[in-house]
Amino acid sequence: MKTILQAFEWYLPSDSQHWNNIKENIPDLGKLGFSGLWLPPASKAASGVEDVGYGTYDLFDLGEFDQKGTIPTKYGTKDEYLDLINTLHHNNIEVYADIVFNHMMGADETETIEADIKAEDNHLHNIENNKTVEVWTKFTFPGRQGKYDNYIWTWHNFTGIDYDERKNQEEILEFEGHEWDENVDSENNNFDYLMGADLDFSVSETVEQLEKWGHWFSEMTKIDGFRLDAIKHIDFKYFDKWLEQRAKQLDKKLFIVGEYWSDDLGKLEYYLEQSGDRIQLFDVPLHFNMKEASSTNGEFDMRTLFDHTLTASQPELSVTFVDNHDTQEGQALQSWIPAWFKEHAYSLILLRKKGTPTVFWGDLYGIPSHNVNPVGDNLRTMIALRKDSEFLRENDYFDHPDIIGWTNILKIDNKEYGLSCILTNKNGGSKYMIIDKAYAGKVYIDLFGRHEIPITLDQNGGAEFYVNDGSVSVWVDKEIVSKIDQMNFQN
Repeated sequence: MKTILQAFEWYLPSDSQHWNNIKENIPDLGKLGFSGLWLPPASKAASGVEDVGYGTYDLFDLGEFDQKGTIPTKYGTKDEYLDLINTLHHNNIEVYADIVFNHMMGADETETIEADIKAEDNHLHNIENNKTVEVWTKFTFPGRQGKYDNYIWTWHNFTGIDYDERKNQEEILEFEGHEWDENVDSENNNFDYLMGADLDFSVSETVEQLEKWGHWFSEMTKIDGFRLDAIKHIDFKYFDKWLEQRAKQLDKKLFIVGEYWSDDLGKLEYYLEQSGDRIQLFDVPLHFNMKEASSTNGEFDMRTLFDHTLTASQPELSVTFVDNHDTQEGQALQSWIPAWFKEHAYSLILLRKKGTPTVFWGDLYGIPSHNVNPVGDNLRTMIALRKDSEFLRENDYFDHPDIIGWTNILKIDNKEYGLSCILTNKNGGSKYMIIDKAYAGKVYIDLFGRHEIPITLDQNGGAEFYVNDGSVSVWVDKEIVSKIDQMNFQN
């Protein structure tokens, strides 16, 4: 089973040391059992070392050229990036690159063209037609001087932008002779445009350049997969061919996950259908269910946690997460799950079979700039327990509005053990759950140490399992505890 680490958070120091810092943490990551790391965008971005990477300037500059006031990116140099990837591969950890194809930012020159001004809340409605505007759309990359690729990007490669230099005014501009892609999210009537200079995928040169870069990047890195940024704003069918080419080039099955930020399950399912099910998606609806469960003072019906989620409808295509760089406090998509519910949330994605779980760097290592502590040893235990376990049989007890639970049969070292997880967002209590009749008489203890008295399973292989107020407990066969010690699960 895959367990992925999102290996960055928004507020990392702008010291160009992150690639090196991850490398130093590889022994820890390997011990815990992460199968793959999702690395942040590696290309030079518009704000140089201050840019998290999503303001893409030059895809071919991975921290090699003096551009945007710096040679390294926020995270480090090209050599350090490649060294990190090689080291991860040597430690049998896959690497997934974050790529941003929706837009470019930080152009080197302006161009004067004709454009239509669009309404902010309806991108198909013209406020003014055929206005002369001055826009930042010419990318010459003077610091790179044509190395790897000498193509100059101009306004012809883009559909629109959101700033007129002539008027010093922000407004959504659709360029003359260009139209927003139709096969995109329907918000604002058409949500092709998000930010920056919006790439036009109907222009053959644009598509050719992205294919050229993809071949160059994949050949150099031997990457194992991609996280695709902002896919709700890109033609839903675009990536199918591009990813097919990457898989052929690398001659392996790639792990692909797309960011479609919507809590509407129907939209996610439609995207999956349009993209040929080649791309997995983050389960955004599940994130919002967990957010609601953690922030409604115990009024959320816990039986509905997986209702209208991708994990419930298409688990093989669901990538689950608790928080990420966009949900952090202060970000545009802020929906941070509070500390008291973090263990609940991670138990829901790490100790269950469905979905591919992603752990957030800020939860594993903390966010020092915002005084956010790591979730702690219990998170580490869950990650490591998943590493050495095969989940065989899962039974849900989602039968109470406040207290829910489930049981699992785990296979560890060719031997089967039982596990019972129970959690509540309100008052504590207990729940009778059956693990398996074969385990009658087995003694179970609370792995998190919140209940000191062991539980003995009855003749049916069941018992009343306990949980404290607003808490979560994981009850396991006491034999597993000795294995935990042996396998150094905990830090």
